[in-house]
Amino acid sequence: MRAIICGANGAMGKLICDILGDEVVGRVSIDGENGVPKTFAELGDVKADVIVDFSHHSAVAEVIAYGKKQSCALVIGTTGHTPEEKELIYQAAKELPVFFSGNMSLGIAVLCRLARQAAACFPDADIEIVEVHHNRKVDAPSGTAHMLFNAIREVRPEAVEACGRAGEGKRKANEIGIASLRMGNVVGIHEVHICTPSQTLTLRHEAGNRAMLAEGAVDAARFMDGKAVGFYNMDDLLG
Repeated sequence: MRAIICGANGAMGKLICDILGDEVVGRVSIDGENGVPKTFAELGDVKADVIVDFSHHSAVAEVIAYGKKQSCALVIGTTGHTPEEKELIYQAAKELPVFFSGNMSLGIAVLCRLARQAAACFPDADIEIVEVHHNRKVDAPSGTAHMLFNAIREVRPEAVEACGRAGEGKRKANEIGIASLRMGNVVGIHEVHICTPSQTLTLRHEAGNRAMLAEGAVDAARFMDGKAVGFYNMDDLLG
């Protein structure tokens, strides 16, 4: 596999480069450190099977444009995309194989499945999502929290996100609350609380370190090598 890493000088980019080793044929990073090109224009014409993007959501248009130029698969692991940027990703999947996930952890993918299954078993339960991250994370709620909400909404199509609460007003029956905490050096904790009048089921995933995300991104890149045009996510990777 021939891979280009976008965001190569970031924490995640470095981990992915370390895992892939000689399979990395190109690197891009906005800081331009260590001689890494700042843009795809500086990188030039590099033939690759897949581009793995862990840079910043604002770079997605450039990533897609280069992917189209090289006719290669995309693995997009950045979070915080605007609705317009997400639409660019969905449209790109009509021309390229595109893998998009707010979290590359296989454990989180399993958590999404369990949350969806549990929500189906307790159709009248109150459901709340709590996510905790380090104090440097810039987007809230996390992309993973949105993934969990969307997984649950597959069995509760009437559900709406309630991101944080303040002021007066009772909880609405169709709400799924999302609370975000930012503190210390927490890599990532996600909890789904499913509560009926008589019992509470709590599903929890805690990230030990960022290596699990890099490993998941590499799994996704290998999964996408040779895939047909279309949109793929962690459910597809799990099979």
